Amino acid sequence: MARLRNHWGWGWEDERLTREQLREAAVGLSQHLGFGAHEPELPVALDAVELPPARLRAPAGAREGLFADDLPARVRHTYGRAYRDVVRGMRGRFEDPPDLVARPRDEAEVEQVLAWADGADAAVIPFGGGTSVVGGVEARIGARYAGAVSLDLTALDRVLEVDPVSRAARIQGGILGPELEAQLAPHELTLRHFPQSFQLSTLGGWIVTRAGGHFATLQTHIDDLVESIRAITPAGTWESRRLPGSGAGPSPDRLLLGSEGTLGIVTEAWVRVRPKPVHRAGRAVRFSSFSAGAQAVRALAQSGLHPENCRLIDPSEAALTFAGDGSAALLVLGFESVHEPVDARLASALALCREAGGSWDEQAEGARGGAVGSWREAFLRAPYVRDVLIAMGVLSETFETAITWERFDGFVASVRAAVAQAVREQCGEGLVTCRVTHAYPDGAAPYFTVVAPVARGEEVERWDAIKRVAGEAILAAGGTITHHHAVGRDHRPWYDRQRPEPFAAALRGAKASVDPRWLLNPGVLLDPSVADLSATAQ
Repeated sequence: MARLRNHWGWGWEDERLTREQLREAAVGLSQHLGFGAHEPELPVALDAVELPPARLRAPAGAREGLFADDLPARVRHTYGRAYRDVVRGMRGRFEDPPDLVARPRDEAEVEQVLAWADGADAAVIPFGGGTSVVGGVEARIGARYAGAVSLDLTALDRVLEVDPVSRAARIQGGILGPELEAQLAPHELTLRHFPQSFQLSTLGGWIVTRAGGHFATLQTHIDDLVESIRAITPAGTWESRRLPGSGAGPSPDRLLLGSEGTLGIVTEAWVRVRPKPVHRAGRAVRFSSFSAGAQAVRALAQSGLHPENCRLIDPSEAALTFAGDGSAALLVLGFESVHEPVDARLASALALCREAGGSWDEQAEGARGGAVGSWREAFLRAPYVRDVLIAMGVLSETFETAITWERFDGFVASVRAAVAQAVREQCGEGLVTCRVTHAYPDGAAPYFTVVAPVARGEEVERWDAIKRVAGEAILAAGGTITHHHAVGRDHRPWYDRQRPEPFAAALRGAKASVDPRWLLNPGVLLDPSVADLSATAQ
């Protein structure tokens, strides 16, 4: 029997906490935070959820199992896993559910679904792991369409071919992270792309959202690991030539990367793989302030040492995640290699950290020990912990961005101050923490976390207000509305202002060419203009 996803929160149904475990976790977390209810709210059971009747019917003659309209399927494909999604799901409020869920087993069935949707005037919402935190998989389509079908791609879940000479693999887009790695393991290879959502997200999802992964320097995004992409569009197949690089005009792959299912359905890709590392070394380096730690991160990013892990955590987040006592910022620094020991690289990196005022314990810390281990465990468990926090009346959500180094300190200070003020106004008290997740020679990606008490029933309203302040502060200070969380529907107001208008027009033209009826994920990245709709009607 197929393993089922938790219908409202993170993870699998069989991993959900019992009532007793939930209460025990709530007590411990409330004591640690200083706020939050000891008695958690229990989620609405799946069989108590009510949905409006489906507006669409599966086409006659379709393979049995290709389409589903049962309540569990529709519920599990209504939301991603943003804070506002989990709050609504916990309370049994599943707004804008898809009318049908399609589960194609191959490209031919993907084409069949798109052809049917064209005739049925149905919006098609591509769905991989369903881990979007920006409204990227919701059927918020308005009255323009007769209904919506969620196109679940997780049956396209195989490593199809491995090229050990070029170190590349052809992999289907619906494969989940753990299964991808399991199928590469017999070849002694790894993609080594580990976003926080790794357990439940897919290769195709990583590609269309430009996901950030394991590497904090150099190959920070899935972009860097893609060799070629194959996608099915309403106008035909979009497949790039497999090459290590090409100067032949704008890259076909670059337009699909970050397209969020608006230009085509990614069914497979050739990706660059590598042997698993065998040499590792790392340290947890302490700094008196986040700013001092950022100076060290900049020196490391510009040094050519290329640490695989270079995550800087501010003192309050170190305390929040049990990685420190709140007296120092913490740099989680790590190197790895297939071919040779990395101790010399680590020593050079630590010398740069010392120049910036860093200190550390001389004994090496393994990935599962000490402060590094505490932070790593907190990082992996964060989505599960957030479900508990929501149940105990605590707002817990994140947002991230990127900025160049000469503006870094002022940018972090201004965004943190604006969001902290919004938290006080909306929640009375709370925490706003920051960490650096990825580092480049010319800048870095600050990642903010908000944790605050919130009145039950007001969670979505309060978070939306805080999020608006965060978006405005980021754009006003020159940052990007997202570094690796994608745009979806939630980031559209700021994305529309961030991108140049000539580029928006070019993107709209590409959309009209490959998806002339604007069926694919409407509302994400683009809305059809009056002219687009007029052209479609003709």
